[in-house]
Amino acid sequence: MPAPAPVLAVSTVIFSLRPSDTTGRMALHIPLVRRIREPFQGSWALPGGPLECDEDLSDAARRHLLDTTALSPTYLEQLYAFGAPSRSSDPAAVRVVSIVYWALVAQVSGHAPALVDGDPNVCWFDADDLPDLAFDHRTIVDYALWRLRTKMEYSRIAHAFIGDVFTLAQLREVHEAVLGRDLDPANFRRMIEASDSVVPTGEVLTGTKHRPPKLYRYSPPERSPLSENNEIPV
Repeated sequence: MPAPAPVLAVSTVIFSLRPSDTTGRMALHIPLVRRIREPFQGSWALPGGPLECDEDLSDAARRHLLDTTALSPTYLEQLYAFGAPSRSSDPAAVRVVSIVYWALVAQVSGHAPALVDGDPNVCWFDADDLPDLAFDHRTIVDYALWRLRTKMEYSRIAHAFIGDVFTLAQLREVHEAVLGRDLDPANFRRMIEASDSVVPTGEVLTGTKHRPPKLYRYSPPERSPLSENNEIPV
């Protein structure tokens, strides 16, 4: 009897920023969902689920995120397809091929947005201090982290984490949280100003004890709304 055809699924690694429980500084966090059935019952996993026959891939990613975490991403990009036969711990299980996206959500009042109210099976975790994950999801997270941190070096991806207007110190904090290292303030300022990616708004941040810092915004991107790698920009 022939083996059943593989099942297509969509999963998403979604990043946001919130204070670290250990350092108090902003750090990357991702939401995970606790599995309530075998295989890997009780283990944490990425949000996702099957692809409907009449459903676009990115629509499926958004639907599963909203259903399982109550989150709507500000940025969504297709990452990779994961389909090794050994993905499941049960050799008799139906083979699942996952189309994986990575996504970003903006902070709300300086914190990651809230997840499903009262659901203990959906939680934020520090991206650099994760529990054991089901299937090959740790490999997927590591790949998404590499992609995000690489893109941070040359793109305006920080826009998805921050508000429409910001100080350069706030923008540097986002870069430090994503890259996981401190950045020299003077060098960072020179790099950002030389990139022409941000422009001053002519306003300053009020309510500070010292000289109020200038507020900036991102300049309009010089590219089409949808790129060839299924990237949906902010």
